[in-house]
Amino acid sequence: MHLKDLMSPSTTGDVGRFGRVIEASRKQGMEPPGIYYLFAARPPATPHLCNYMQEVMRGTSELSAGQRELIAAWTSARNDCVF
Repeated sequence: MHLKDLMSPSTTGDVGRFGRVIEASRKQGMEPPGIYYLFAARPPATPHLCNYMQEVMRGTSELSAGQRELIAAWTSARNDCVF
């Protein structure tokens, strides 16, 4: 399964908290961040993905947290996605 498959409206049934956030966002005419679809599709993996991102963004690095945030924001903008 690919992310584009997860993002189809038919896959956002009651899959927990992220499924509800996706549905609420769509009702307001907004598209939620793509990662929410992955969280909704694989709820047991969500804490692991969040811990990984926390380490990447806030763990020990030669780059400051602000520099990493700037890189993430720039990359998201280039990919035309919500950061």
